[in-house]
Amino acid sequence: MSASLLPFNTLGLNQLCDELIHADKKEFLINTCLELYHSDKAMMVLGGGSNVVFTEDFCGSVVVVETKGIAVEQEGSDILLTVEAGEDWHSLVLFCVENGYFGIENLALIPGTVGAAPIQNIGAYGVEFKDICESVEFFDLDSSQLYEISHEDCQFGYRESIFKQQLKDRAVITAVKIRLSTSWKPNLSYAPLNSLNADTVTAKEVLDMVCHVRQSKLPDPKIIGNVGSFFKNPIIPLERFLELKQQYPNIVGFTHDDKHTKLAAGWMIDNAGLKGFAIGGASIHEQQALVLTNTGDATGTDICQLAMHVTDMIEQRFGVTLEVEPRLIARFGEVSL
Repeated sequence: MSASLLPFNTLGLNQLCDELIHADKKEFLINTCLELYHSDKAMMVLGGGSNVVFTEDFCGSVVVVETKGIAVEQEGSDILLTVEAGEDWHSLVLFCVENGYFGIENLALIPGTVGAAPIQNIGAYGVEFKDICESVEFFDLDSSQLYEISHEDCQFGYRESIFKQQLKDRAVITAVKIRLSTSWKPNLSYAPLNSLNADTVTAKEVLDMVCHVRQSKLPDPKIIGNVGSFFKNPIIPLERFLELKQQYPNIVGFTHDDKHTKLAAGWMIDNAGLKGFAIGGASIHEQQALVLTNTGDATGTDICQLAMHVTDMIEQRFGVTLEVEPRLIARFGEVSL
């Protein structure tokens, strides 16, 4: 019997799947995914649904990860947390700050579950998941083995990991281990956090500012359907950035490394005059150009057509190719734009 995916994606797309399975125990999650993997059915493992675009009804089984649990271990001033994949990410950040476990506060209010964090290597305000990751536990559907790999072996990059490459469609992340500290040292490298006083600021004040900024920039998906930033900030050679800077003196870029600059995709979309532009029920948010929204009756097709229009316009104007952040899920699985 088909089930609605409407409550399970923050874009609010009203698509169906053949079967919806809730997995709140690790053993059940593993056994269910393994059985589906070796069947002739399409399968999708779903966390908080904050990074997916269902472009049509899914002809298969969707397994919703709802495993819970946080184990705390102290090593001197270090804190090791083993967190089950179905825990809510922002709730974890709040738990850590309330208990005096520091290093995660800049990652407040990022939607989704803990198990999804390594896949995308989530990041914000100068901190990425890789900076606090000790290891990731996952079940390999090919070998039917449970593994735990170090953060080095996760091959983290900008919104990138081994789970989007070699282990794509093979690994079911079951838990993560993160290393934090009881010794407070704020990371205020990014605006507007750099306006805070490093000598007096508390972790709670950093968390509160991050939440305030995110809430002022990004629409609440409970009110307006969205998946947050829809496009990655493109990384281009430094010499190309300098050329663009001559043509567009106000273009926004950040140093990525000695030879590359990370461009602000939102600035380019805004500069192209695309804020508010709509196709069907999909619209570019008026306040934050990186966000595509469902104004009430958007289809996955509307969202994809709007995304393609944006990428075409940015390519024509700046000669820069934008990549989408969320996963696009069609009838039998993930597709590209």
